[in-house]
Amino acid sequence: MFSSLRSRLLLTYIIVIGVALCVVAAVTLVYLARNPSQILQARLRLQNAAEAIDQRTESLRGAALPGLWNAAERLDEAYDVRVLIYSLDGELMVDSRQETEPALLLQSTQRESRRTSVVTSVDDEEGNEWLHLARSLPSDHWLVLATPRPRMTFLAALRSRADDIIKPLQQGGLVALLLSLILAILMARWVAGPLQRIAQSAKGVAGGEYQPIKPEGPNEVKSLARAFNEMAERVHTTQQSQRDFIANVSHELKTPLTSIQGFSQAIMDGTAQSKDELSNAAGVIFNEAGRMHRLVLDLLDLARLDAGTFEFERTPVDIPALLESVLAKLTPQAAGAKVVLTLHIDSLPGVIGDGDRLAQVFTNLVENAIKHTPEEGDVRVVALPGDGLVEISVTDTGEGIPPDELTRIFERFYQVDKSRSGGTRSGRGAGLGLAIANEIILAHGGSLRAQSRPGQGSVFVVKLPLARPDDTTLAERRT
Repeated sequence: MFSSLRSRLLLTYIIVIGVALCVVAAVTLVYLARNPSQILQARLRLQNAAEAIDQRTESLRGAALPGLWNAAERLDEAYDVRVLIYSLDGELMVDSRQETEPALLLQSTQRESRRTSVVTSVDDEEGNEWLHLARSLPSDHWLVLATPRPRMTFLAALRSRADDIIKPLQQGGLVALLLSLILAILMARWVAGPLQRIAQSAKGVAGGEYQPIKPEGPNEVKSLARAFNEMAERVHTTQQSQRDFIANVSHELKTPLTSIQGFSQAIMDGTAQSKDELSNAAGVIFNEAGRMHRLVLDLLDLARLDAGTFEFERTPVDIPALLESVLAKLTPQAAGAKVVLTLHIDSLPGVIGDGDRLAQVFTNLVENAIKHTPEEGDVRVVALPGDGLVEISVTDTGEGIPPDELTRIFERFYQVDKSRSGGTRSGRGAGLGLAIANEIILAHGGSLRAQSRPGQGSVFVVKLPLARPDDTTLAERRT
């Protein structure tokens, strides 16, 4: 019955409201049981008696002990208060109820409180509580007026005030309960409503539909809604990337397989008979098989990088020597494309990493720069020390990358064919090189960023952290 959040919130509010009303009712009844009105009447009686005595104090001047007894009894009878008279040394001389009531346990400070209207409490020998008020007399005596503190049992208080107190309390409690229930229902809806919408949207995401949620309700629920929107967007992006990935892999494998199948069929059915035709068919099959082999290796590398199982060497890397080796290997390709290839290296500190994989990264970046740089263009590789890192930039003077495509160049299989038509110079790749390069640099704890202006060229910047004394392992793939 109370399985939903809304019903549980409503039940919680009802319990809290009920407990609060019961506590208020109990405190009110306890207060009434203490009989505050009769206590007030007793205080007023003491004060009125004290004021009347103040007006007759001259009649007590020089009175003997029998006269003081008579005066005390008359005051007791007239005002229904206990009258006690003490000497200056604290001796009790007169007590109008000495024979009927236990003696009061008055301290000297309580007896000798001069003219004051403050009524205080005192106990007698049997533990009963009395209200009393003290006065000084012209006859150098102390006068104390006392009356028992009114008391009433709890049940007696309920019976005596059932008509004028209990019924209004019941009516007021019922009204308060109804209003509180209405407020509780609204509060439960305010809290649970956004959560239900989040749950419905989550079902939609599971079914492939993404609908953002407007953050509503308490701050915690708003934070949950924003986190859900961010998560759902990432899930949607990931699902789209997976669909694109499968489509791209299928396309990249379909083309060479079609060529291999076609030329193999030509050999088998005798269409290719001459030596040149056979050689051409075998060459196409060999090249396309190599292309598929490289694609499969790249896909395996990406899978291991994603899973964090890619094995890296952990050795000191001489960045200047590595870059010189890469450029020496690509110099013939640059010369064939009539592109000027230059290297500028400052004095660099050491880097710990996998030299072969870093060489793979820089080979890919420089080779791409050569492919997409027109004749008589320049490709510059610059390596400089930075704040706790080494920065290597690869700059070309090609056509550049449009801003709307710059953010996607590290996606798998993404190719900027339209804007960088020069890429056809050396054959069409699968679009995995930059994705793998980015993963390798991230695994080394560095970063790979691209900057470009259409018509002015592009810059790829690699930042690698310097070797530290406590370096022992390569960072695993980022979380």
